[in-house]
Amino acid sequence: MPRQPTFAQLRAFAAVAEHLHFREAAAAIGMSQPALSGAVAALEETLDITLLERTTRKVLLSPAGERLAVRARSVLETVRELVEEAEAARAPFTGALRLGVIPTCAPYLLPTVLRLIREQFPDLEPRVHEERTAELLEGLTGGRLDALLLAVPLGHPGVIELPLYDEDFALVLPHGHPLAGRRDIPRAALRDLDLILLDEGHCLREQALEICQEAGREAGATMAASAAGLSTLVQLVAGGLGVTLLPRTALKVETARSEELATGFFADPAPTRRIALVMRTGTARAEEFETLARALRRALRPLPVRISRP
Repeated sequence: MPRQPTFAQLRAFAAVAEHLHFREAAAAIGMSQPALSGAVAALEETLDITLLERTTRKVLLSPAGERLAVRARSVLETVRELVEEAEAARAPFTGALRLGVIPTCAPYLLPTVLRLIREQFPDLEPRVHEERTAELLEGLTGGRLDALLLAVPLGHPGVIELPLYDEDFALVLPHGHPLAGRRDIPRAALRDLDLILLDEGHCLREQALEICQEAGREAGATMAASAAGLSTLVQLVAGGLGVTLLPRTALKVETARSEELATGFFADPAPTRRIALVMRTGTARAEEFETLARALRRALRPLPVRISRP
């Protein structure tokens, strides 16, 4: 039989194909750069084909390399699923749980989530990754992550959403603003407010823009400012630059940062978002994650949310 490529060779090649940089690829898979280069060279020798075009400045995939990179990723994913299936069959709720969380959930949910895992699933080893939605979905479908906590619906193929709760949005305003303290703010008020939102790429920004458009705000209306995170966002509000929308789970933590902040609540029905535990379609840990979702719904009841039905 012809020589067969090894798992290590395929893993090294797939990393280089993704990063197109030997040092970055080596760091991504925890391999030394010389070992990674040797593995890729050995794979080319085994297959008797040139996979990479190397120059002094960059690395490119050859036409054959582009085709075989797809195959290599498929093989690695199949092996990962085999190992995952074996782990799930051997002992559920053990080993690593690579959990992805969006930034607008992480600070407010993780204390409850991690405490639940520690108390009810002590043999799980949570490894938390805070990233934006697009990166999390790529990590989930690519096998880098096991499950996600993020806003849904996603409309993304290959994933299953297990709804956890719905939460209302509230307005955060400068102290003394005419809408401060009100609990009956009409959505139409969003048409004329000086809004401050998160930077592009955050799902909360897209949700806020959608809410504003539903309220009749022009799609191209200028925003007062933008920020990379919620903490900066509320400081801009405290500085008098405008107002912003925050989910109720973030309200207590973020408004406590300044005495110059006030809140206002929308008249029913208030704009909302839904948070879910998301897993890959066909994952061997589906039953495990469904159990985790049920436990999370119970644990999250003290938060200012409406728990979803299974």
